[in-house]
This record gives sequence, structure tokens and C-alpha cells, in this order.
Amino acid sequence: MSPWRHLGRPAMLGLAAALEGGRLAPPFRPNQLRGHAPDELAASVAEELCTLAALTMTPQAIAYMLRQLAAERATAQTIADRVELVWSGTEAVAGGSRDTAVVVQELFRQARHSVLIASYALDTGSKAKVLFGPLAKRMDAEPDLNVRLFVNVQRPYRNETAEAILLRGFADTFRQQIWPGQRLPEVFHDPRSLEIDNHQRACLHAKCIVIDETRALLTSANFTEAAHQRNIEAGTLITDTHLARALKGQFDTLVDHGMLRRVPGL
Repeated sequence: MSPWRHLGRPAMLGLAAALEGGRLAPPFRPNQLRGHAPDELAASVAEELCTLAALTMTPQAIAYMLRQLAAERATAQTIADRVELVWSGTEAVAGGSRDTAVVVQELFRQARHSVLIASYALDTGSKAKVLFGPLAKRMDAEPDLNVRLFVNVQRPYRNETAEAILLRGFADTFRQQIWPGQRLPEVFHDPRSLEIDNHQRACLHAKCIVIDETRALLTSANFTEAAHQRNIEAGTLITDTHLARALKGQFDTLVDHGMLRRVPGL
């Protein structure tokens, strides 16, 4: 296995500088690499350098190759830094994950222009106030902050109540038990979720948040206290304008084509 896979970017750049400056030259020996590579890698790095020299690569050519590898390593790290694991439900989890509830509220605090939320289920009462309170407060204070909420409005089992009545009931519940602010977000639903025919019915099951078309959280967690605090839920927070705009664009296109509709009164 190539030792370059285990050599860090600073060590690669150090080796390149030593090769360019003449401080390292063939024949390469492990003791020459002291200070340029970890002791446990010195032998394998020396062997690799000798192989490259035998292939008629000059020290300058090897240095150029190492600088290219280091640049690629830096790019890969930059990409990795834009992706974070978001987790709910257990304290003893693998390192590197962040708590769903903390991430969601952080996203709300950072929003400047737009917030998109999609959720299959929503909490009500005091739980909803905790979940939506900070965002609702910001909406009331900042009139230019646009919030769109995409939710599943469900028809109860074997219930044939008219769609308009079910939507009116949901709107009343939303205003009285879900949203704690004065200024309401734009709320949309999938009308297929209210079909009486089970074979035609579908649900809005997506769970995600998009902030300012720059950051996107894709998660299994609904917008409920249980999902943010207790359930085992997994998600990914991605800082990427292309993805965030594409995700928001999917919802906007469905709205533009009438496939997702505004809940009357919201």
C-alpha cells in the first residue's frame, strides 16, 4: 500500500520543499527522512522515493507530484468540512455527530433571507412552542425573513369529511396550537394526502430544512420534540449552494405547478 495514503498534507509539502531545495536526494534512506516523515513511515516513504527515482523521476518532478497530492488532500478536506452528521436519540454515539435540536435552532438563528421546512408530522402546544418559538420570534422582528412550511395534512382513517373542512381544521390548529408567532409562514400541503380513495392517496413525507439557499439539513427527524430529542434519527447537514438551491427549487416547482398547494388561511 502506498505510504502517501498515510502521509499528512504538511508532511507532503515538507518533503516537496526538501526535494526542491536539495536537502533530499537519491539514494533515499530512512534516516534522511527524519523530520520529514513519521518514524513509522520513514522506511516505506524512502522505498517509494527510490522507486520513483528508478523510474527516472527527478527530485523536482517528485516534489511537483507531492504538491499536487497535497492540493488534492486539501480539496478533499474542504469538501468533508461541508458535510456534518446530525443525530438524535442517544448520548453515546460515534464521534463527530451533532445534536438535531441544537443544529435546527442554530440554523434558525443564522437565517437571513429564507427558511424552508418540510415535515411529515408536527408537534402542538408547549412542544411546538419550543420547536418553533425562536423562528417565530425572528419572523415577527424581521419582516424580510420569508418562511415556507411544507407539511402533511392527513385524512383520518375511514374519514370522508370534505377536503375544505379538513384544511380549515388544520389551519385553526396551526394558528392556535402550532405556530407561536404573530406573522404566519406560508404553509403548503400535498392535496393527494386528502384523497378519499386509498389508492390515490399519498403523503408528504420529506423531512428537511433549507436556509438562505446555502445550507440544507436532510434528516429522518420530523418536527416533533420526540424526533429532535429522544428518537434515534439520522441526518446530514450540508453547506453547499448548489444542493440547497436544487432542494428548494424542487418544492418551488411543485408549488408553481399546483402539485403542492397553499393551505387556505395560512
